[in-house]
Amino acid sequence: MNITAVAIVAIVCWAIVELTNGTKTKKKNKAALEQDAELAKQVSDLKERIETLEKIVTDEKYDLHRQFDDLKKDRVA
Repeated sequence: MNITAVAIVAIVCWAIVELTNGTKTKKKNKAALEQDAELAKQVSDLKERIETLEKIVTDEKYDLHRQFDDLKKDRVA
């Protein structure tokens, strides 16, 4: 075997390995992108819920109702 044949075999083997690894990497990247999108949606949903809860807690009527409830508890005890 001459050196040219060895080089050609090495290049072909390298190409096969790269093609095989490339497909695996693409599958992993696709799965990671899907997971990222799902997590981003969850974060967005949680932010909306937090905003709603902040509006409820900072509402004056909520505080007033809580004070009434505290007074009722004091009256019962």
